[in-house]
Amino acid sequence: MCVEKLQKILLAVTLGIAMMLAAAGSLKAAFLLQVGIIVILIVSGLTGFCYITNVLRTAFPSCNEEKK
Repeated sequence: MCVEKLQKILLAVTLGIAMMLAAAGSLKAAFLLQVGIIVILIVSGLTGFCYITNVLRTAFPSCNEEKK
């Protein structure tokens, strides 16, 4: 498993958890989780820096390195 794929899987799981929290009536927690995700994605899009990717790189190889 490479970093970029793992990051997308974790994003999908996190959004699923936010949906589950909203369905369970925990709207405040769901809203805060989604705001956090939005902030991370905006920072990543504007600067090219993604904290989650850098943390995951310590344990998993990049997809580009895996193909070589």
